[in-house]
Amino acid sequence: MKLYELCLTEAQALLQAGEISSVELTRAVLERISAVEPMVHAFLYCNCEQALVDAQRADVRRSAGGPVSPLLGIPLAIKDIIHVRGIPTTCGSRILEHYVPTFNATVIDRLQAAGAVLLGKTNTDEFAMGSSTENSAFGPTCNPWDLSRVPGGSSGGSAAAVAAYMALGALGSDTGGSVRQPAALCGVVGIKPTYGVVSRYGLVAFASSLDQIGTFGRTVADAALVLQTIAGHDPLDSTSLTDPVPDYVERLKKTDGLNGVRVGLPREYMVGGMQPQVEAVVLEATATLEELGAELVEISLPHTPYALPVYYLIAPAEASANLARYDGMRYGLRITGKDLWDTYHLTRGEGFGPEVIRRIMLGTYALSAGYYDAYYIKAQKARTLIRQDLERAFEKVDVIAAPTTPRTAFRIGEMVNDPLQMYLQDVFTLSTNLAGICGLSVPCGFASVNAADPGASTDLPVGLQLIGPALGEPELLRVAHVYEQATSWHQRSAPL
Repeated sequence: MKLYELCLTEAQALLQAGEISSVELTRAVLERISAVEPMVHAFLYCNCEQALVDAQRADVRRSAGGPVSPLLGIPLAIKDIIHVRGIPTTCGSRILEHYVPTFNATVIDRLQAAGAVLLGKTNTDEFAMGSSTENSAFGPTCNPWDLSRVPGGSSGGSAAAVAAYMALGALGSDTGGSVRQPAALCGVVGIKPTYGVVSRYGLVAFASSLDQIGTFGRTVADAALVLQTIAGHDPLDSTSLTDPVPDYVERLKKTDGLNGVRVGLPREYMVGGMQPQVEAVVLEATATLEELGAELVEISLPHTPYALPVYYLIAPAEASANLARYDGMRYGLRITGKDLWDTYHLTRGEGFGPEVIRRIMLGTYALSAGYYDAYYIKAQKARTLIRQDLERAFEKVDVIAAPTTPRTAFRIGEMVNDPLQMYLQDVFTLSTNLAGICGLSVPCGFASVNAADPGASTDLPVGLQLIGPALGEPELLRVAHVYEQATSWHQRSAPL
C-alpha cells in the first residue's frame, strides 16, 4: 500500500509507532496531488512548501515525546470558504479572487494547534451555492469515480480530494447538504454536526442560521477524529454551544452491535423520482442495520415536502443580506464606474456568477416590503413545523436512516440550465439544516447506470444518510461505524 492510500487512523498509528514520518507521508500525498490534480481539479490553491515545513515541525514535536494530538502530522485539505491566514480565500468567486485573510478561522487555529498539515484550499461552488461544484468561477471539479461527472457540492473539492487520495481528511461546510451530498457521490464519509457544535468564526457566511462546518474522511473514525479536534465552544461565535464535547472516537469502540437501537425509516423520504438502483441500495443498507440488531421503525415526517421551498426562501434571504458586504468599497473586486451606483452594479455584476445573482435576487425579493410576511415569515413558521416533526420522531427512534441523494453523480453540464432539478439533489438533506440537528453520509453500495443513462463507464457510489437529534453525534457516529465495519463499501477505491 502506498502511503497516500492510508486512511487517517492507519496513518496515525504508523506515525505513533515511528514506522513513518510526517514528512514522508506529506510528500507522498503532495506527489499524488501532482499526479491526479490536473484530472480532478479538487484544489484552488496548494500550500506545498509550507505543508512540508509543517510536516517537519510535526516530526520534531513528536520526537520530543509527551502527549500528542491524533492529527499531529496528518495532511488535510480545507474548503476555500474557510479563512487560513496568508492563503487566498476566494469562495470560488471572482469577487474575492485576490483576497488574502489576515486571520484564521477558529477551526484552523485548532487544527494547527493539533499539528495538522494543511495541504491547501479546495474548490467550491461560488459562496457555497450549488450542488455540483460547477458554479465555481475557476472551473468544475470532476468526480474521481468518473471524470465526466460532478463530485456533488458545494464541498465537492474536499470530497473529491479525499476520494482521490489527495488528502487524508478535509473540512467542508454544509448549509443544506453540502458535506453529505458530495460525500455520497464520491464514496466517502461526510459529517454535518449539530448547529453550534463547531465554531463558524472565519467561515464565510452564506446563510448564517444554516451554515455549519463539517468533516470528510475515508472512514467514520477518520471524520470523527477531525470533528473531535475542531468541535467545542468558541467565544468568538455567538451561536457556539457551551456543551462539553463528548469523546466521539472512544464511543466508536463500543462493540455491542446495534442491539436496542431504534432506526426510523421516514415514509416521506422514499419518494417517486428517485433512481431505482439508489433506492434498492439504501433499502439493502437498512436491512443490514436490522441484521446487526437494530429495530426498524416506520415514522412519518409530514412536513418534509415543504423543506425544499422553505430552504430556498430562508437561505437566499440570508444570503442576500450576507453578500451585501461585497460592494467594491472595502475589499475584493472593485470595478470603478461613472458614479457610486454604477460602481456597485459593475462590481457585483462582474464579480458574482449567475447562481449567486439568482439567489441574491430571490432573497431580496422575499425580504422586500409587501412580501416579507407572505414569504419569509411563512417559511420560518414552516421551518418550525419541520423541526417539531423531527423532535417528535426522536422520541420514538434513536437515529433516522434515509438516502443521502436521490441519484448517483450526474454528468458535468447536465443540470446547469435547470436550477430546479439541481436544487432537488438536496431534497433529502435540507431538513437536517433547517432543524439544526446532526447528520452524516456513509458509503452503502454502488449503482450501475440504468437504461436512462447508457454512457456511464463505471459503477457509482451511493450514500446512506443517518440523522441524529441535536447533540446526538456520539450515537450517530457509533451506528455509522458499526454499519461500516460490517460492510466493505468504504474499502473500494476510485478508478483513477
